[in-house]
This record gives sequence, structure tokens and C-alpha cells, in this order.
Amino acid sequence: MTGRRIFVAFASFLLALGLGLVAAVARLWSELPALRWERPAFLAAIALVPLLAHRATRGEDARVPRLLVGSVRGARGAPVGIRARLRDVPGAVRTAALVLAILALARPQSVGVAESDERSGIDVMVVLDLSSSMRAVDLRPTRLGAAKTVVQEFVERRPDDRIGAVVFAGDAFPLSPLTFDHVRVAQLVGKMEIGAISRDGTAIGEGLGAALSKLETSTAKSKVIVLLTDGDSNAGQMSPSYATELAQQLGVRIYTVQMGNGDEVDVEVDRDPITGRPTYARARFPVNPDLLRKIAKDTGGESYIANQTEELRSSMHAILDKLKKTKFEAATGDAVERYPFFLFPAAALVVIEAFLRAFVLRRFP
Repeated sequence: MTGRRIFVAFASFLLALGLGLVAAVARLWSELPALRWERPAFLAAIALVPLLAHRATRGEDARVPRLLVGSVRGARGAPVGIRARLRDVPGAVRTAALVLAILALARPQSVGVAESDERSGIDVMVVLDLSSSMRAVDLRPTRLGAAKTVVQEFVERRPDDRIGAVVFAGDAFPLSPLTFDHVRVAQLVGKMEIGAISRDGTAIGEGLGAALSKLETSTAKSKVIVLLTDGDSNAGQMSPSYATELAQQLGVRIYTVQMGNGDEVDVEVDRDPITGRPTYARARFPVNPDLLRKIAKDTGGESYIANQTEELRSSMHAILDKLKKTKFEAATGDAVERYPFFLFPAAALVVIEAFLRAFVLRRFP
């Protein structure tokens, strides 16, 4: 009897699971070669299936009875009906539903065939100064605020270029690698604030070095760094002259944009605790236009000075419109969720199991 029960339960499990898988595979047959699992770790839960199978079938026999009788000796000789022989079927159906639910949790996805998107553009790394002097308000709303706005506009207007970003103060931090995801680059730049890099200062060499590391493997005909800074180099272990030599070796042109001219300017130093209005103080920050001109000249770029936001904006666009373009191929493919094709059969099996337990194969007690 025990062997027959195991056979019936196992056959019921395979039948229910097979029906569910057939329903899923029938819909996904043409996509099976491109099917991937977004959360494959969930597949490990299948190891628990035998435990649940036992609990849902033979484990049901261990339930606490709700009706006490004096003796069942007379009933032992009674014939066993078909429903008694199939009493483990609902548990087997439930186990099959669990397997399908686990497959759904693993998030199967169908990845479409990648489409080749050929574009002509250049590789550009934007290097943005985050030193404390960027709080000056000679460019509105501040030097940093104007720089972020112009960089975001620049990124949006260069759809065919691969663009990355580096920010620096006393140290440098790669913000984004070269990418066609310009929306992401613009968002990252927009979130930058003074203090994002804990060490203050103006490490121009470090900023250029971090950008050059992203351009080192580029195959573009035109590789460019756009440096936006308002100060003289006074921090970092890499000197601007060494970074310039590296740029020459890699064939990278550096275009420099100096924000401000070294005059005394208003700088936001605090905010009124009651009104929230900023308070300003006059300050002068050293600049080194000769250094920026030398960096640009030695690498074949150009140097600009921007004392107003519009000058900064025109400088940014004038830099790149002259450069040669190269062709890139960007492969794109969409991932489509396919877990419903496993989840719906699992839900259907749960409904079938509930119907069998309630109306066809009820247990007693």
C-alpha cells in the first residue's frame, strides 16, 4: 500500500508539474535560447521541495484527529475506495505549484535580439571642479551652479558622443565612465555639491589623471577632456605637467575653461537661520590662466575664460563642434519579464488543489 501511495503521489506531481511547464514552454518556445534568470538564487529553494512533498502527502496522516472512536478494528477489513487511494493527489498538486512559483520568483526574462545602433561622435570626459571657491557668485547662481547647468545642457546636446565625468577638489573621483546614457550622466552631475569630496583644494593633475584613465582604452579618433576649474592647482600627488604629458602620449586634447578671472568676488558663507537667505563675504581666489593655456596648447586644445554664465555656455559648445567624429556601435536589447508564464499555472494548480480537497478528495478526520 505504501509503494502504491508513493507511486500515485509521484505520478500526480509529475503530471501537474508537466502541465504547468507545458503551458509555460508553449508560450516561450521561441524565446527559450534567450531566456535568462534575473534572480537565480531563488532556484536553490527547489531543494526544499521533497520536504514539502512529504508534508503535503504522508505528513497529512499525522494530523491530530478531531473525532474519537472506541475502535477501528471493524473498519480495517473494509474495501479501500478510489478516493482513498488518491488522497495524496492534492498534496502532489500543491508541490508542483510550489516548483512553478519558485521558477517565477527566479524572474525569468527574455532578452530581445540586440539591435546595432551606429553613431558618429567623439569620446569626451568632463572634469568638474568642486573646490570651495566654486561657491563664488560672479557666475549665477554660483560658479558650481552655472557649471552644472551648462554641463547638463552640453550632455543633452551631444547625443552621438560617449561622455563621462570626473569631479575633483583636493582629490579626484570618477563620477561616470564613457557612456551613451547621457540622462544618467546629467543626473549624477546635477547631484554634485561642494563638500562631496571631503578634502578641499584644487587638484587639477588628479582630475586630469582620473579622466585619462577612462580614455586610455578608447578607439575614437577624437578623445577630449573638458576641464572646468576656477583656481590654481594646489593639491594632489599628480602634477598638471605630468598629466599633460600623459595626455600627449594618449592623443587626448584638453580644453580648459577658467571660471572667473581672479578678481575679488562675493562668496556665500552662511544662511540666515530665520529667513534662510544667504549671507556673503568678499574673497579673492588665485587663478593660473598661464597654466591652463599651457595645458591646452601642449595637447592641441584651446583655453577659454568665462566671467559670465553665457560665456561659459558658448565656450562649452564651441569646444567640440570643430572636432572629427568617429563611428561607434552601441548594441541595445530589451529584457521582458516572463515570470507570469510560470506564476499563472502555479496559481491555477493551487485552485485545483483547493477544489480537490474541498469537494473530491476530502480526508477524514
